[in-house]
Amino acid sequence: MIPVTGRCAAPSTDAAAALMAGFVARGVRHVVVSPGSRSQALALVAAELEAAGLIRLHVRIDERVAGFTALGIGRESGMPALVVCTSGTAVANLLPATLEAHHAGVPLVLLTADRPPELRGVGANQTTRQPGLFRSAVRFEADLTVPDQTDDDGSAQQTAVADALAASALAAARGEGARAAGPVHLNVPLREPLAGAVPTWLTERAASAPASAADRAEVARADDAEAASGALYQGGGGIGESDLPPELEGVHVVEPGPATIVVAGADAGPAAEQFAHEGGFPLVAEIVSGARFGRQIVHGYRPLLDDPELGGRVERVVVFGRPTLSREVTRLLSRDDVEVVAVRGPGEPVNLNGAAVAVDSVRVGPGPTDRVWLGEWMRASRAAAVDLSPPAPDADGLASAVPHERLGAINAEVQVIRAPLDRAALADALWRATWPHDRLMFGSSRLVRVADEVLGGKKVAVHSNRGLAGIDGTIATATGVALASQDDERPGVTRVLLGDLAFLHDIGALLLSPGESEPRMQVIVGNDGGGTIFDGLEVAAVAGADAMSRVQYTPHTARLEQLALAFGWEYHRCTTRVALDQVLTAPTGGRHLIEVPLPR
Repeated sequence: MIPVTGRCAAPSTDAAAALMAGFVARGVRHVVVSPGSRSQALALVAAELEAAGLIRLHVRIDERVAGFTALGIGRESGMPALVVCTSGTAVANLLPATLEAHHAGVPLVLLTADRPPELRGVGANQTTRQPGLFRSAVRFEADLTVPDQTDDDGSAQQTAVADALAASALAAARGEGARAAGPVHLNVPLREPLAGAVPTWLTERAASAPASAADRAEVARADDAEAASGALYQGGGGIGESDLPPELEGVHVVEPGPATIVVAGADAGPAAEQFAHEGGFPLVAEIVSGARFGRQIVHGYRPLLDDPELGGRVERVVVFGRPTLSREVTRLLSRDDVEVVAVRGPGEPVNLNGAAVAVDSVRVGPGPTDRVWLGEWMRASRAAAVDLSPPAPDADGLASAVPHERLGAINAEVQVIRAPLDRAALADALWRATWPHDRLMFGSSRLVRVADEVLGGKKVAVHSNRGLAGIDGTIATATGVALASQDDERPGVTRVLLGDLAFLHDIGALLLSPGESEPRMQVIVGNDGGGTIFDGLEVAAVAGADAMSRVQYTPHTARLEQLALAFGWEYHRCTTRVALDQVLTAPTGGRHLIEVPLPR
């Protein structure tokens, strides 16, 4: 335990203890702290909980990094992490991660320390209007009463109120009684003294199981939903019909008849593949969907959607998740002659043609599968599939006694070994190195679009910040994913594929506090010296070369090797497929930064 000798009790610390113990007792296991003065009571309570082995504590200097780290933990685990920060601009730095959590339906709890009400709006230092700052994005918010009681035995009314507030906030963050999980904001105003002795009842209360019948029922429902399966499909995963809350009991039945495909966007999850399999529908699954596997995956779907003989004949689309990666899908979903059934996710329902039907869940209706329609798509899919694996060695040529045959085989092998990497080979190498016990994070860059075009089906856990499709927070989110996925010494590596600008935008996420356990991570940076994604956008046709370079490409001269050294990461530079394969698949621990130079 952290020594508290010489410190007296303080209402701020007792209230912080009650609030955080309420979260931990109900299953929260990760707390991310950005240090500050006004938040010291919350931070010191977190330190005490870490010392007792009740939480994992992660300290981050930058609140933006802290927010995205917590976002990654919530994405992977389904349980929110607590983010603790001080007042003022510290709170504003949590907005990007909060918006992403809102649109992607990721649980997140913000505990923002604040000045008391009498210091707001009077010119007090480091004070702004924090209540309501995230109002458009949060599932629940509260501006707490300033604590004024100390609590020697944990029986004060202040303690009971804080515990109840933690229960309500956690339920809201996890989406209980609502359509989707998401962020929660608790603003915590505190008066001096800002910290005192941590109450003796903290660890016992935090280690206790939820006491109320409602809490026990909530835990049971979560366990039942995780174990359940059935023929009812919702965005983000299927659950049994009997487990549906009353507001979701209306099920949209997809009857056979119209020429139908399933489109799986970001975070669609396995439910999209299950539904497509059950209905015998072709499955167009973005690489970030978590649904790109199974026998009905459509490879090379982009030109097929624009093909009048296939995409032109689509009459109905069932959409899971948030499609964001291709204009071909956007055009299809915008057609006024296509029936769009959008399974609600955490964000706005997909309604690009103005006539989409938003539903909470879907079921395949009775009737035969249209095997002719499915067969046409599967034949086209096989023809469009891309095989990027290096050619196998010519064993006969290498063993030949004829000099020119043996020399030709050797030269062919040398060419394979020396072949430079391009974006497609980079994505393929990463995909082949990743297995179900690993995690894969895609940044919002040109590389994710290339991966979407060329990679085949494989059931791996995929993450991406496609709620708002921003480049910020990619490394921090992946760090949170790694921390949560490797809890309890579980195996696996978290790999991150991103461009150089997305990497530089989140460079602060490379800094970890000494003493914290290192996640097993490989950050793979495709470095082409700037934002070449703009080459494929309209701006490239209207802007001059100087303007494109100045305000779009954002060229840079950053030395990634020196950045890796400065932040304590092991550095690798790979220019060939063979070298990259060796680095990706070598037994590894700790943090590795892998730079792959790419042509513009």
